[in-house]
Amino acid sequence: MSAALDTTARAKPRRAIGLETIGMTKVFGAMTALDDVSIKVAPGTVHALLGENGAGKSTLVKCIMGFYQPTRGSVLVDGVETEIHSPRDAHAHGIGMVYQHFTLVPSLTAAENLVISRAHPPPVIDWRKEKRDLAAFLEQMPFKVPLDVPVSGLAAGEKQKLEILKQLYLDQHFLILDEPTSVLTPGEADEVLGLLRGMTAAGDLTILMITHKFREVTAFTDEVTVLRHGKRAGGGHVKDLGIDEMSRMMIGETEIRERAPRKPMPGKPVVVELAGIFADDDQGLPAVEAVNLKVHAGEIVGIAGISGNGQSHLVEVLSGQRAPRLGQIFINGQDFEPVRHQMDKFKVFGLQEEPLRNAAVPRMTVSENISFRTFDKPPITSLGWWLSPGPMRARARELIAAYRVKTPSTEEFIENLSGGNVQRAVLARELSSAVDVLVVANPCFGLDFASVAEIRAQIMEQRNNGAAVLLFSEDLDEILELADRIAVMSGGRIDYVVAAAEADRTSIGRAMAGH
Repeated sequence: MSAALDTTARAKPRRAIGLETIGMTKVFGAMTALDDVSIKVAPGTVHALLGENGAGKSTLVKCIMGFYQPTRGSVLVDGVETEIHSPRDAHAHGIGMVYQHFTLVPSLTAAENLVISRAHPPPVIDWRKEKRDLAAFLEQMPFKVPLDVPVSGLAAGEKQKLEILKQLYLDQHFLILDEPTSVLTPGEADEVLGLLRGMTAAGDLTILMITHKFREVTAFTDEVTVLRHGKRAGGGHVKDLGIDEMSRMMIGETEIRERAPRKPMPGKPVVVELAGIFADDDQGLPAVEAVNLKVHAGEIVGIAGISGNGQSHLVEVLSGQRAPRLGQIFINGQDFEPVRHQMDKFKVFGLQEEPLRNAAVPRMTVSENISFRTFDKPPITSLGWWLSPGPMRARARELIAAYRVKTPSTEEFIENLSGGNVQRAVLARELSSAVDVLVVANPCFGLDFASVAEIRAQIMEQRNNGAAVLLFSEDLDEILELADRIAVMSGGRIDYVVAAAEADRTSIGRAMAGH
């Protein structure tokens, strides 16, 4: 046998799977969630699936995985039309999914999580043999995790690796990844995506990745498909598309508000000072420890960090939703307690994550929610107690127009508005008078492009008007885009603060990981 033939005979077979949807349509009652969507994912590639919330991404992958049965359309696996009635059918054809939130059992070890993930684990498990087999399996993988450590003791990056390893252990060679880096530091995200990219290049894996991070699309994917309003809006090879073009596919002709340029604000005084703030979580365990921070007038300080490192607890302390165990908050050098009359006195306003849960009453009207700051003041209230609906609604109409809140009327229950419009309504309430301090937490999570642009423009406008802004966000790109200084929370502490102009992702990532 010639050397060439011998090499061919010994060549590693391609294990990556190609997948295609043809005219995929899913109708729920009167709503068409997915309308004639065709997408082709070539074997051995990373394919990005883009689209705003409600664009149809989740519906499409649920049809592929068998969670939904399509109203019309079909799935082709390696060119063969395939019936997928359940996730078990999908797994049988080599298709697996890694979800945005971990599906691991925290009290079990990595080895135990892998073994019990099998469709038919043995009734009596020979752990010596299983661990030998798992060690041999990991030797073939591009990344490792400790097998004998309980999942609860693993870092977020190791948990995400374990989720991916679980699918590879189950012999899945087409992976759907749903926002796979949402809980990772920048370094962990780049490491995981880089290793997966290597597996696709080697022909071992195909990936369809749902993401909203253009940096990851341009750095790690081969092709992209964009959905809008349940339809395919465009796509192509990433090397042929720019970020602006992909953005236009996502939002269509929607008008996007331009953000004002950042005004120089040298020598401004300190407005907010956090002095030795300690706070506990709901179980009485330490959540915020010895946080010291100063924010100047006309400055945005971005608080970065992986979810679960005390950011939400600190936001609750600043908004009066959680009592600190120790420490003080000062506004303009005066002691501040986050209660309604002091927030009014010191002009402290906020924009919370999940406003329907944290900053609005769902079963009250838009006008009532917008009036929470002013319902006990003239002209809405007279004689100190008489509430007048007319002035309340008139003021609401002014703010609805100014902040472009889409609502059928001022008397619509706020829970019936889209997420972006709920956020705009809360923003209208919080920014409708002079602002000295603004505390915002993940203000753009899950919102459409137009709402994101609007809210970020409003934050920058308040900063340019001289407000001291504390921006808590798990979206590092958002912080890098808006902040003047960046502080990183890890383990409930802030031990790393840097000017945004001097910041780099690597150093921020190390600080987020606690190094």
